[in-house]
Amino acid sequence: MTIGVLIADDHGVVAEGLRRLVETQSDMKVVAVVENGHEAVRRTTENAPDVILMDIEMPVLNGTEATRIIRERHPQTRVVMLSAYSDSVHVYRALQAGAVGYIAKRSVAKEVIDAIRVAHQGGRYLRGKLTEGLIDHVIHKTASDDPLPRLSCRERQVLQMLAEGNSSSNIAKTLSLSPKTVETYRARMMEKLDVDNFASLIRFAIQHGITPLD
Repeated sequence: MTIGVLIADDHGVVAEGLRRLVETQSDMKVVAVVENGHEAVRRTTENAPDVILMDIEMPVLNGTEATRIIRERHPQTRVVMLSAYSDSVHVYRALQAGAVGYIAKRSVAKEVIDAIRVAHQGGRYLRGKLTEGLIDHVIHKTASDDPLPRLSCRERQVLQMLAEGNSSSNIAKTLSLSPKTVETYRARMMEKLDVDNFASLIRFAIQHGITPLD
């Protein structure tokens, strides 16, 4: 049985390297390569991959939010997160969104292939310090510690795009919304997060990993 793999990564060199790696395996094939989470959601619907290698940090819609949407719409698709971050917070949020594996981008090729196979077989893939850090994080965490769940999935997507410098009209066009609806989302987020200016809203997005500092 051939494992269909979708690769979502906005770095062309990384995506091409992953594509070549997957295609060296006789039991795997790449069904699509995309550059952002929005496209990952769309192509999952079109191509029905068995496993997705999902970069956590992408424009328009980050990997964590894309994973959340995909798992809701296509629960049979398994997601393995790829990230430059190996801290427990990012791992926790990825697994909470529905990812079944988490790999640091510096991992060797064998780990990537192993993770795809484990995910396809219904297992979870976490190794070494990632597992230890996650367990420690869960032990010390309570649900009230994290303000992100106060925002809906759509609100988090709008927030990411605002933090990336997109105008309301740009966001509206990309997400098929009206500019007025985007402004309503913005006002609602500020109320939910108890911030009174746009700069504080963007600072929140950066501090909570919705969008990177750079």
